[in-house]
Amino acid sequence: MAHNHSHGHHHHHSPDSSDSLLYGAISINLILTVAQFVGGIVSGSLSLIADALHNLSDAASLGIAIFARKIGRKPADDINTFGYKRAEVIAALINLTLLITISLYLIYEAIWRIYNPIEISGWIIVIIAGVALVIDLITALITHSMSKNNMNMKAAFLHNLSDAFASIGVIAAGSLIILYQWYWVDTAVTLAIGGFILYQGFLMLPKTIHLLMEGAPEGISLEEVKMKLEALHDVIDVHHIHLWSIDENRIALEAHVVTNNANTLKELEFIKASIKSLLASEFNISHSTLEFEDPSVEHCD
Repeated sequence: MAHNHSHGHHHHHSPDSSDSLLYGAISINLILTVAQFVGGIVSGSLSLIADALHNLSDAASLGIAIFARKIGRKPADDINTFGYKRAEVIAALINLTLLITISLYLIYEAIWRIYNPIEISGWIIVIIAGVALVIDLITALITHSMSKNNMNMKAAFLHNLSDAFASIGVIAAGSLIILYQWYWVDTAVTLAIGGFILYQGFLMLPKTIHLLMEGAPEGISLEEVKMKLEALHDVIDVHHIHLWSIDENRIALEAHVVTNNANTLKELEFIKASIKSLLASEFNISHSTLEFEDPSVEHCD
């Protein structure tokens, strides 16, 4: 019986300049949050406070994103042999949980406001939300450039994008209050913001949990992997197949391979190379652990 371990460690080192951009985005978001909270209290606008809470979650999500990226860059070691990239997936989970909690609170507050309406100052809303919109769009551009193939940065980008939409809604609400004194629009916008955040959170949550639960990667069929491997020359049977995602961009497989023509180590190496080549080209599996078995020997597993 031969054991073979192939470790493909690929580390994507993001430049520190992107981190400094994120630090800047966090600082601006925190200043904006304070301005929106004060503006919301002074004007009596719940939608502005809703936007402030969303902005605060933006700053928190970006902070978590930076922290996770720093951990994720650490190379594999004796404790975490696959590396630390999964820290970013954990960060995405924390991020999404934060989003869902905030949205539920906003919906609760908006429903309460329906039964307890108050007078609202429209001009304060429009000015502060206008500034917020510009900042949200700049932050969204920064996170979007980093969000490709990165669940954590994608979650941060979605925060920013939904915040930009929220700010547009708040500006509209403020304008209608100035023009027609339609105070109910403020509550409606708050409900819309809360509902949208909730929808976003629940959309990304299953994928994040699936990755943390080491589920089989999307789009790869275990049966298809088995069938293609067994179609290879000298491979009789493949069983005990385990397939999972190490992180967002790396897939791992372990399997028992029954072969009848591996009389020498050189022949075994040739079979192993053809298996690994197929796994990489057909299924993008970069890490595989293969255990070879002889059909004439009985195995107790």
